Amino acid sequence: MRTLDHPERDEMRLDTVLAALADPIRRHIACRLNTADDDHACAAFELPVSKSTSTYHFRTLREAGVIRQEYQGTSIMNSLRKDDLDARFPGLLDAVFTAQNIEGGAAVISA
Repeated sequence: MRTLDHPERDEMRLDTVLAALADPIRRHIACRLNTADDDHACAAFELPVSKSTSTYHFRTLREAGVIRQEYQGTSIMNSLRKDDLDARFPGLLDAVFTAQNIEGGAAVISA
C-alpha cells in the first residue's frame, strides 16, 4: 500500500503551520475538515483552482502537519490532525477557526 510522509508531532513547526493556514484556500480545507464527521477525499472539495493547484494546497497542509492523508483505493482521504496540533500548539486551531468564523465562515473563499 502506498503511503505519504507526514511530520511527527514533535517535528511540527509553528512557522510552517501558520504559513500553511495563512492561505484562504488551505484554511477553507482545514475548516471543512474540522467540522466533518469523517475523512474527505480531495475530490470532495470544490475549490476554485486547477487540480494541480489543489494538489499543491493539500500537500502543503500535509507537509506542515495540519492534515493527514491516506490512500483508500484510488482516492486520497484527508483528516485534520487536530489532536496533534492541539498537543503541540494548544489553542492555535481554535483561534484560527474562531477568527475564520468572524470573517465570514469556512465556506467563503475567493478565487
